[in-house]
Amino acid sequence: MRSLKVSDVMWNHIEPIRVGTPLTSVVKTLLGNHVTGLPVVDDQRHVLGFISEQDCIHALLVSGYHHEGDPTVDDVMFREPLTVSPELAVVDLAQNLGAGKPKVYPVVDHGKLVGIVTRTAILSELAKTGFGVEMPRYASADED
Repeated sequence: MRSLKVSDVMWNHIEPIRVGTPLTSVVKTLLGNHVTGLPVVDDQRHVLGFISEQDCIHALLVSGYHHEGDPTVDDVMFREPLTVSPELAVVDLAQNLGAGKPKVYPVVDHGKLVGIVTRTAILSELAKTGFGVEMPRYASADED
């Protein structure tokens, strides 16, 4: 199990959010991919920030109340997200998860986004490899 790396459990099929994207489009992307947040990147896939469901909820409440129109991801994103390497051991990442830590981590290799890893993916892998738990079958973002 120690040899299992982030690259083995990361999702690389979900497109990140591009800078300048309207928040309503961000919400559609989050809901459509069943993720709680996504990295925000520039045209070269450099991670500039991170946008979560919570960020969107707050911004939409505020903009709706003040009738300010549709904000962009640039107005709302967290600008210093934690990122992980694809070579990081899943066990090491799992040991650092806790209260106040992200649920989704951008995976960055040579300065560019290559995927995301979620707490759900880590939990699923730990359950399968560590305890032999048969995972329930359900529709996920992997089946698009």
